[in-house]
Amino acid sequence: MPNQLYPILFMLSSTFSLSLTGLFSKYLSQHLDATFLSLLRFAVPAMFIFIFLFRHKIILPSRKEMLALWVRAVCIAVCQVCFIYALMHLSLVESVVLFSTGPLFIPLLEKLMFSVNLSRMNLVGLVVTFIGVTLLAGDVSGIEIRAELLVGLAAGLFNAGSQLSLYRISQSRLNAFEINLWTFLFAVVVILPFVGVNVTQNITLYDTSESSMLVLAMTMGVLALLIINTQVFRSKAYRLAESGSQLAPLIFTNLIFTAIWQLMFFDESYNSFQILGLALIIGANVCCVIIPKWRKSRRMQLLRS
Repeated sequence: MPNQLYPILFMLSSTFSLSLTGLFSKYLSQHLDATFLSLLRFAVPAMFIFIFLFRHKIILPSRKEMLALWVRAVCIAVCQVCFIYALMHLSLVESVVLFSTGPLFIPLLEKLMFSVNLSRMNLVGLVVTFIGVTLLAGDVSGIEIRAELLVGLAAGLFNAGSQLSLYRISQSRLNAFEINLWTFLFAVVVILPFVGVNVTQNITLYDTSESSMLVLAMTMGVLALLIINTQVFRSKAYRLAESGSQLAPLIFTNLIFTAIWQLMFFDESYNSFQILGLALIIGANVCCVIIPKWRKSRRMQLLRS
């Protein structure tokens, strides 16, 4: 198999697992508190990875690697809390579409963090995405964006931060399992205080009135394996990729898989404005990723000729 196909296959495996992660998270979000579910989403996979690496020497991250891991842990922790909150209040497709705006925010974060120039294309994409979110609210008679839509969009923003930090840490001496073990453990530390606050306020962390604890535990176990597969294969894909944006278009295959699960397991309907909003968000993100790559390829061809 040609070497250039490996990062593509790894990324497709990652996005397929990610779509199933959204499906199982949607189910669990109906029975678990958002912060508690977020905590389990990191604690259980970390436990599985630790068991897998138990007989291997686990590399301790250096100070530089530690900083990148903490940045990714904070981003991925906040991202997951926002995503689960969106799942509780929006449909599966709506939540995943907003979560998938991450690639659009990557150039914006690069501008803020690394002073990389922000193109006009990305500025237009951000404006179009905001219009799409407004239409997704469903009621265009008065401009009122629901809080859950903004929280879902925030999941996309922190997803971008997670991807940026993942690409940087994936170039280090840590392997994919070690990267995710430390990231998950640090994310648990980030989320644990919020769970503690909910406990002190007597907020119900789980509800087994409509589902048994055994079913929830088994679902959580499957979810943990899917999360590990998603992160490990994405780390492998980025390690073999030439740049962080090389595989970005494949991230949107997650939307295709999610749409299939939506049709199979949920009875959701959208009005014409919401469909247009979804189309604008997806179109803006795809164009902002693909058009610059097409222009770069075109310039290279002209230079060669």
